Amino acid sequence: MELERLDRGLVAVDTDEGVHLGWRLLAHEVTGHSDTGLTGPDFRVYRDGEPITTIAHSTNLLDAEGATDSEYRVAAVVRGREQEASAAVTPWDDGHLDIPLRRPEGGTTPAGEEYTHTANDVSVGDVDGDGQYEFVVKWDPTNSKDVSQTGYTGNTLIDTYTLDGTLLNRIDLGVNIRSGAHYTQFLVYDFDGDGRAELMFKTAPGTKSTTYGPDGEVVEEGHVTLPEEDVAAGVTHDDDHRMSAEDYYDHVVDLFLGWHEHPEVVAGNWPLTLEEAFGIDSRYDYPLSRIDAEALADHFMDVYAPGRSENNRLRGFEGFVVDGPEYLTVFDGLTGQELDTVPYNPGRGDDGLLWGDYAMSRIEPGNRVDRFLAGVAHLDGRAPSAIFARGYYTRSVIVAHDFDGERIRERWVADSGHVPMANPFDAGPHEGVGVDPRTGTLAGQGFHSLSVADVDGDHRQEIVYGAATLNSDGTLRYSSHDTLPPASGSPGEYVKLGHGDAMHTGRFTPDGEVRIWTVHEGATMAPYGQAMRDADTGEVLFGSYSGRDTGRGMVGDVDPGSPGYEVWSSMPPGGDGDGGLWSADGRRLGEEVPGTNMSIRWAGDMTTQIIEGAEVDGEVETPTIEDWNRGALLNAEGTSTNNGTKGNPSLVADVLGDWREELVLRTEDGSALRVYTSTEETEHMLHTLMHDPQYRVGIASQQTTYNQPTYPEFYLGSDTDWSRVTVPRPLYPRP
Repeated sequence: MELERLDRGLVAVDTDEGVHLGWRLLAHEVTGHSDTGLTGPDFRVYRDGEPITTIAHSTNLLDAEGATDSEYRVAAVVRGREQEASAAVTPWDDGHLDIPLRRPEGGTTPAGEEYTHTANDVSVGDVDGDGQYEFVVKWDPTNSKDVSQTGYTGNTLIDTYTLDGTLLNRIDLGVNIRSGAHYTQFLVYDFDGDGRAELMFKTAPGTKSTTYGPDGEVVEEGHVTLPEEDVAAGVTHDDDHRMSAEDYYDHVVDLFLGWHEHPEVVAGNWPLTLEEAFGIDSRYDYPLSRIDAEALADHFMDVYAPGRSENNRLRGFEGFVVDGPEYLTVFDGLTGQELDTVPYNPGRGDDGLLWGDYAMSRIEPGNRVDRFLAGVAHLDGRAPSAIFARGYYTRSVIVAHDFDGERIRERWVADSGHVPMANPFDAGPHEGVGVDPRTGTLAGQGFHSLSVADVDGDHRQEIVYGAATLNSDGTLRYSSHDTLPPASGSPGEYVKLGHGDAMHTGRFTPDGEVRIWTVHEGATMAPYGQAMRDADTGEVLFGSYSGRDTGRGMVGDVDPGSPGYEVWSSMPPGGDGDGGLWSADGRRLGEEVPGTNMSIRWAGDMTTQIIEGAEVDGEVETPTIEDWNRGALLNAEGTSTNNGTKGNPSLVADVLGDWREELVLRTEDGSALRVYTSTEETEHMLHTLMHDPQYRVGIASQQTTYNQPTYPEFYLGSDTDWSRVTVPRPLYPRP
């Protein structure tokens, strides 16, 4: 399988006991296993040019004689022969590394609101082929919005930095990409196998890339290439498709003027008149005149919509982009220069009318239609493909793309089709099935993230799309359903598991198969609030009904005294819920649970820790790493998490040092990314997690919407059976 050619990743950190060193064991160096880990070469450690020790069966060392100005190198020793030493490093001061950032300039929206920018999600990739990761940072404006929230936003920008803070390139997505967690999912990966990572994400007219020189000077800048058909249609990079409240009113009037011609009306699927749709007496002739269309628009905005919910304030609907071209662009990771741009598939089709955005009591144009996910998968067992998706509450469309270095090409499309509605202004499309006869049951099963895993052992990765799974060829493997229990809204009815906010896919017991732990928000119409499924078949192995939106869920080996992982959620214990701590094989362990924001593999004993530090009652807590038994292992003073109550770090990934994960946060003043690495000694040796295929593609999609932890193909916990740890045979790019 194609994986990155990484360097030794040596890191040194000054501690009270000396200098802690950690470095990578690469997958191709693994020779077997022992009782405490994998085996591989010995490692000779140099301080200030002199060898100080040779380490066997480990990839970390505490040098008690080290100093803050010491210089270290590490070299593998293979069959008695010393290999090329790593690049030299000096210890991090204050226990962390700060990567300086260049904050973009703020601006002012058309409504007169000023905004600045905040560093948000981060991904990594080797953009120059030197074996060291660069950091790709998404900047969110301070007025970024959830898809359900009205108002203008500033622009989203994506920067690429070296480890020393050199800004390589900046991509400004422009005014035609709204800003928020659900809009921009950016992939950083070597898609064409040339040894250098590309960037791929959704763009629009106005998206501009800037390349910087070593001194911060602008070397080159330019917009993405507009397709010829768009140029012929008059599209320019100066176009601004953001809607004012007046624009939206005119948009509704135009929709009503064309009502008699809408395909669903012509087919007899929707009411012939808007009066029938709104439940009022017929009073107008069709085709409507503009005066009559305006009268119906007034009724819709001022009477019908507020009558459905007091939160429907459509006269103030502004800042959304519900029209105009949408593209998918791949950029050179080093320079930021565009490599190819194609139309984004699928397009909106409309402002959400067909997607159910007008159907619920809360009328939310531009909501369900603009829910995006992205990921990377080795669909053929070798080369990576980019996965981009649109929709998950109703229609769900997942598209696999390949990039050969010159062109983006579609590999396959899985489309549930729209969910039929008898009246698009009064329906329950979340429970429906799409019109596609093969993949219709995919509709409504997606989450705010997706997972990628080889669920059937054929060495090809499948796409876990929430409560459904797609095969590597894009066909629907299954869509999980179950029977509603007696306490539910419709006892005995066989329904989909439905949408949820948190999902975890991996091997959660030492000898187990791939499992999926999910929480669900369907309340009385969801058969489970939390559920463990067989990833191969979709069968629910155990779960609990809640009757409410269960918003959070987590997995990890937090109790080394209990075999395998533990699983838990935000479902309350007892009463109308059956929450608490469970074993991964379905045994209830107790009522108390750890946090649910994000996990990290930080400790030397291979247990799982939890990252805390969400926004609570408007106050942002200091991020900490909490161990279920030992308490706080790290207080990350001077930093902040992202996304309010979600409390997400910018990144949790094994980007440096040994197999344990680094914690990447933004500093409170926004001037830097702060990187923490564990300095706890460990006797366990494991190849870098970034050489595990499932873990690596999981890191590529960790930034997607509601960030979720990443799991390797094998079971990784305090009771790991090292004989069962899979070691890939990486296909490295040519040097």
